Order: sequence, then C-alpha cells, then structure tokens
Amino acid sequence: MNAPSTTKQPERCRVLLVAPPLADANALAGLLTAALSGGDVASVILDSGDLDEASFQAAAQKAVPVIQAAGAAAIILNDTRIAGRVGADGIHIEGNTATLAEAIEKHTPKMIVGTGNLRDRHGAMEIGELQPDYVFFGKIGADTKPDAHPRNLALAQWWSEMVEIPSIAQAGNSLQSIIATVRTGADFVALGRAVFEADDPAKAVAEANQLLDEHAPSIEN
Repeated sequence: MNAPSTTKQPERCRVLLVAPPLADANALAGLLTAALSGGDVASVILDSGDLDEASFQAAAQKAVPVIQAAGAAAIILNDTRIAGRVGADGIHIEGNTATLAEAIEKHTPKMIVGTGNLRDRHGAMEIGELQPDYVFFGKIGADTKPDAHPRNLALAQWWSEMVEIPSIAQAGNSLQSIIATVRTGADFVALGRAVFEADDPAKAVAEANQLLDEHAPSIEN
C-alpha cells in the first residue's frame, strides 16, 4: 500500500492517518496540510462519520489533492462512488464479505481496496481469502482510549506471523501507544485522534515517526 513518492521511504512500519469527519472542507484541508508536513505518512483514510453524501464529497474533494501532493495515498471510507468522483487512490470497506468482494472485483487493481473492523481470526481468514490489498485491525473512529485495543494487537500479531497481506494496527489516542502497536509486526500503524486532536499535528506526526524509528523492526525487502 505504498503510495508513489519521490522521497525515500523508511524500511519499517509506517504511519497511516485516519482523518476526522469534518464538514468544513477548508478546515479539513488545513488540518491535513499541517499533519502531512510533519514527516512520512503512507496513506490517509478519510472518514465520512455522520456527514451526508454531499458534505463528505465536498470535503474529500479538497482533501484528496492535499494528501496526494504529500506523496501519500488518499483512501475513502466505504463510498466507492465518491472515491471515483474525487480521484482517490483507494477505498476502505467496513462491511460484510460480499461488499468487500464486490469492491475488489470492480476496482482492483486500479484502486487500493482494503478492509477493517475484523473481530476474530476466523473472520479475518475469510476476508484474507478475498485477497484485499490490506487488512485493518481496528474500527475507524474507535481510537477513544490512550492504549490500543488488546484484541486488535493480538489479531495484528497473529496475522503478521501467518499471512503476507499487509496489515494495519490501530493505535490509541496517545502517541505512546505506538510502541505496543508496532511490536505486533504490523506494516502500518493507524493514528487518528493522537495526531488530529494534538495541539500541533505536524509535531505529532514527527514524534510518531521518531517512535517508529526507535521501536519498529526493520522490514526486509
């Protein structure tokens, strides 16, 4: 799930950002510009939250060019139509296997198609058989506590030892939760509130990358 980039990418777990669902398109673009200036980010998932379709599309229309200009992949939550309209790089599906299978069939390999909110090993293996581009251990917007959810960490570690499909592990709303999250062996660590509710999102991304430099194992190509 590495986005095209002219900059050298670190050979270790990378940051994936989950942007907040903001109806103010200019505010979202500004928040993303600040965060992405802080250092390496592989991808950004745009969360629709409770926004209506028109508001989410308008926000995504402004956000996607900002994300792509920073060399990251712009991924839309659940809505394949909006993803196509705004020129996003991918779609994140939080639904049943049939919905994911349909998205993979229609949009791979032109777009990144990944999935999340996996609850157990059996469900994860069923999803894995569909060969998505990545699996996300966590639920978008659920990083409401300082630490990562133990179930997500356990599943991410099991997956990284068993399956080659890239994995994303959701951290908590504290940057320090990155340490436990990267020890799972996940390819990406997802950060939402830890960055976007920080006083300085750029500084938060810089600190996240520093923690990854210090604690993430190297990935052998």
